[in-house]
Amino acid sequence: METHSCEQICLGPQSSKYDNRGQLNVLLWGPTILFQSTCCSSGLLTDQTDHMLRFHCDQFVSSDTVGTDTHREKKAPSLSHASSNLHVISNFSFNFRTSLPAAMFSRSTVSIWSILKKCIGLELSKITMPIAFNEPLSFLQRITEYMEHTYLINRACSLSDSRERMQAVAAFAVSAVASQWDRTGKPFNPLLGETYELTRENQGFRLVSEQVSHHPPVSAFHAESLVGDFVFHGSIYPKLKFWGKSVEAEPKGTITLELLKHHEAYTWTNPYCCVHNIILGKLWIEQYGTVEIVNHSTGDKCVLNFKPCGMFGKELHKVEGYIQDKSKKKHCVIYGKWTECMWSVDPQTYEAHKKSERRGDNKKQKNEEQEGAENDDADDMPEVQETVSVVPGSTLLWRIDSRPAHSAEMYNFTNFAMSLNELEGGMEANVSPTDCRFRPDIRAMENGNMDEASKEKERLEDKQRAARKERAKNEEEWSTRWFQMGTNPYTGSQGWLYSGGYFNRNYQDIPDIY
Repeated sequence: METHSCEQICLGPQSSKYDNRGQLNVLLWGPTILFQSTCCSSGLLTDQTDHMLRFHCDQFVSSDTVGTDTHREKKAPSLSHASSNLHVISNFSFNFRTSLPAAMFSRSTVSIWSILKKCIGLELSKITMPIAFNEPLSFLQRITEYMEHTYLINRACSLSDSRERMQAVAAFAVSAVASQWDRTGKPFNPLLGETYELTRENQGFRLVSEQVSHHPPVSAFHAESLVGDFVFHGSIYPKLKFWGKSVEAEPKGTITLELLKHHEAYTWTNPYCCVHNIILGKLWIEQYGTVEIVNHSTGDKCVLNFKPCGMFGKELHKVEGYIQDKSKKKHCVIYGKWTECMWSVDPQTYEAHKKSERRGDNKKQKNEEQEGAENDDADDMPEVQETVSVVPGSTLLWRIDSRPAHSAEMYNFTNFAMSLNELEGGMEANVSPTDCRFRPDIRAMENGNMDEASKEKERLEDKQRAARKERAKNEEEWSTRWFQMGTNPYTGSQGWLYSGGYFNRNYQDIPDIY
């Protein structure tokens, strides 16, 4: 048997005072790479601890094929463009930046009422907003934040029990929207044809997205495991409406997760998101609505209720739900907060605990009703209890990572978000010219140059309008490059599906959108 030497590289915390991500150990054993995360930024033991990713190291990503080792069983037909050839970056580096070049500016002197007062009840996608209310990311980068907790998908892939896999998938679905907490800045609307790619070897995935429609705005994304374990994709077209005091984002578009080894596909849609006090008061966010996750292979469902805060804020950020089989028998209760953590427990234990809680809450609620008073000027954010009451016997599914100490100065970004617009060395020669890292308005805003950002945003919008008029004049239709309209085989609904080829790095005839 061939012997390989073993080398360990410890990528510990950087010298920056802002870095609290902990340590990443990379174990090299011949052609095999082992990633061991020992990060514990919050001081609490998280489910990321000791999480392992294993894959073979071949060469720099230049191929559009991703697959597994030869010992893995053959995959079922799916929307994946996987093959048996694996190509990953061998000269890897995981020192992502942990802050932006400049802190955010104050929005206190900017009035949005003059713009929105005529838009009550209307859809806002065609309304031009001042750049002061943006954050320095494109919406394509914002949806990439779904992948921050990819380890939950990897965990699902490793589990043998289908209902345990559903628990991990449910935790991932909740974690995918957790980054929206306190993110009151609006991401930039992607330009038609804009793209974004991200490859993270330490998390074991790569992603490509494209703005496939401008009116209505539709963003399509496709992510896949570097070892061929999963495919995650969807097309998102949120509807924004202004209701006088708040802006509500209605989630449109189905999200699909395929676990290839298990021949399983899960689909769901995201909850509603609402930003309160757009006109007056402190901005705050809540998410609400029912999210139904369907396992199309077993018929199991996970029904999650993202609760609205209510009059006294008792339900703010809470998520409660259950996993049921196709005969509607409940097997598991899932509960927690989308801003903090999610737990699972058996239904009988949960109901007994809730009955005990309700007896103690009755007196407290009467006192609150006597003291409560309605504020006509602003929807004050209720006081948040940041800890979840854990039912004895529960299992922790997911806990959010703490944000960097300077997050409030940086648009309330997470560590993951801080790195998304970073333009690393060598990217310009390999990344598509349409990648939103090259957008001059976002780059200027990130660097703190608001006047330049506003001018560039206006220039890009004018250029896009001129291109649309030219196509209309020549009776030409816009043609998407990396995604095509097709039928989701699991839901039967129409959506944008990845047509392949992006990672072949052939960017000829790419439109000049910047």
